[in-house]
Amino acid sequence: MTESNFWSDIAQTAKAQNRPFFTMAPMEAVSNTVFRQVVAKAYAPDAFFSEFVYAKSITDPNTKFPVDGRLYIDPRETKKPVVQLWGDSPIDYQTGTNFLKEQGFKAVDINTGCPDKTVIKNHGGTYLISNPEKVDDLVAACKQSNLAVSIKTRLGYSKVSEYHNWIPKLLSQHVDLLTVHLRTKMEMSKVPAHFEVIDDLIKLRNEIAPETLLQVNGDILNYQAGVTLAKEHPGLDGIMIGRGVFTTPFAFEPGNKPHSLDELLNLLRLQLDLFDDFSTHYDTPRFVSLKRFFKIYARDELGATDLRNKLVRANNSQEVRQILDDFQN
Repeated sequence: MTESNFWSDIAQTAKAQNRPFFTMAPMEAVSNTVFRQVVAKAYAPDAFFSEFVYAKSITDPNTKFPVDGRLYIDPRETKKPVVQLWGDSPIDYQTGTNFLKEQGFKAVDINTGCPDKTVIKNHGGTYLISNPEKVDDLVAACKQSNLAVSIKTRLGYSKVSEYHNWIPKLLSQHVDLLTVHLRTKMEMSKVPAHFEVIDDLIKLRNEIAPETLLQVNGDILNYQAGVTLAKEHPGLDGIMIGRGVFTTPFAFEPGNKPHSLDELLNLLRLQLDLFDDFSTHYDTPRFVSLKRFFKIYARDELGATDLRNKLVRANNSQEVRQILDDFQN
């Protein structure tokens, strides 16, 4: 275990409130400073993860997968995210985590679960499931920084049964937190998450690394669903929500409170403002990347289908604001 008490503090606080801790998943072009602030305004989880960061790019700006704005922290953010790293070079993880520590980050996560073809081709994500011998050196490289170290993974590459060997391999690293997406790489998100293996994962954790916190991910859409799942599986410490935030930005809020269309559209206005501000720092954000978010706010069940159709035809953030003004006034 590392010297950092980042995850143990989060777990203890949640346990005192008789609930699991909640995190927002690392998602490319989603988990950046802009959307983290939107979700925090709605209702913040206990911790955020960053977008995927190529370990080498942290100290080498000339890689083909540059950091760009992935490590940018808006001054208005109250907490730095957990930085998720990918790649397979221990020296890059070592230099990268040392730099992150100097910048005030408290925790890093090793990506062994991404199913993206480009990531796999470049020896990251689920490539590591097929090359488990590389994990030892990557974890050791991260631990030398004394940051909190976690791993995010899937049950296996091709078959669910692979978890019987793969998960013990990861638990033997004695990291602070292990997050398991309850599907294989080949399953992507095309099948229901395998909740049936949670108790076995807990048993493996208790036998091999009882000090390692266990978190699961997959088909958990909101706070209530996460609390229910944790009650059904005693020993489960945390819940990670990914696609649930596209159902509602209030995914982490207790109580399933109803929210009006105006509340949602005001969050969209906040995202527009943050996006425009972010774009002054980095050239990478493109307006087209915003369009995937419109469905979060202009929802069919709130009578906003026509509004959403207009929003997706907009060409820039100012046009979106004008469409919102016309609709709300």
